Amino acid sequence: MSWECPRKARVVEIDAAGDWDAATFRRDMAEACQPSVLRGLGRDWPSTRAAGRSWRDLADYLAGFDAGQKGQAFVGTPAIAGRYDYGDGPDGFNFERESLTLGETLDRIDQAAAVPGLPSIYMGSLPTDDYLPGFDQDHRLGFLPPTARPRVWLGNASRVACHYDTFDNLACVVAGRRRFTLYPPDAIGDLYVGPIDHTMAGQPVGLAAGAEPGDPRFPRFEAARDRAVVVELEPGDALYLPKLWWHQVEALEPRNLLVNYWWDGFAAGPDAPLATLMLAMIAIAERPPAERQAWRAFFDHYVFRPDGHPLAHLPPERHGILGPLADGNYGKIRAGVMRLLRGG
Repeated sequence: MSWECPRKARVVEIDAAGDWDAATFRRDMAEACQPSVLRGLGRDWPSTRAAGRSWRDLADYLAGFDAGQKGQAFVGTPAIAGRYDYGDGPDGFNFERESLTLGETLDRIDQAAAVPGLPSIYMGSLPTDDYLPGFDQDHRLGFLPPTARPRVWLGNASRVACHYDTFDNLACVVAGRRRFTLYPPDAIGDLYVGPIDHTMAGQPVGLAAGAEPGDPRFPRFEAARDRAVVVELEPGDALYLPKLWWHQVEALEPRNLLVNYWWDGFAAGPDAPLATLMLAMIAIAERPPAERQAWRAFFDHYVFRPDGHPLAHLPPERHGILGPLADGNYGKIRAGVMRLLRGG
């Protein structure tokens, strides 16, 4: 059975009060590759309760874990209104980068929220193992694998450009409110994606997603605009976002903090699909169109398998390296690929 992206993104709403285990989460949610809102998942976290009292209480709670490490913060003038994007700056963006500790960032966020005209601050993807060791003990989610470690994202009101992640993502709001605008993976051709090697934070962005309706630079985007779905999260709410779903993220309050977890729930080993994509770009992308079509047929047959297993007409004992990866075939295929890359 083949999976197809829905024409319009659909988000499932789930009451997160029940107890889940990893197998249930994988079977009932992750395998569907469908975004889901988990209302109230983090409402009882100590960080969420502290933020509900005040930003200062949240800062004091985080200070108990703060390792004093410096991270990269985006600093934007009032003119950009928290919309961090490409621009006319010396590095091609509309903001500057500054090295700050977590405590300094929390203070700067508070000051910018209280005093009009100060630069806005945004700091994202801080691994708590490095910046807030011990934070994870209060924020465990039993249905996620141990490799899914929490990260924090904080700042003033902001809009982060539309992008995708190559990992499954669970994002939980601790302070403020967040608005996610989602597009399914196959909207990529209508989003006018920017460079893959000159990015704001690691991933290419959809340049059209923040444009006004009818922008003549992005005529195909109108089709994608109709496919978008908007999700708003209150403190304690979470969003499960499968890998490769496009999402624009807006922090809607003057002071915001989010905790997220990334993991790959279906990895058979250390090799990531993105590495395969990059290698295919140099091996296939500039071959003649007719040859590319031929390779597409082979990729469909052996990799995407719309008609089922390529050796379904043979008994399993004759499937060779096309048998289950867990039966040792992962290592055999990988060893063969490494020999080919070495020219052997």
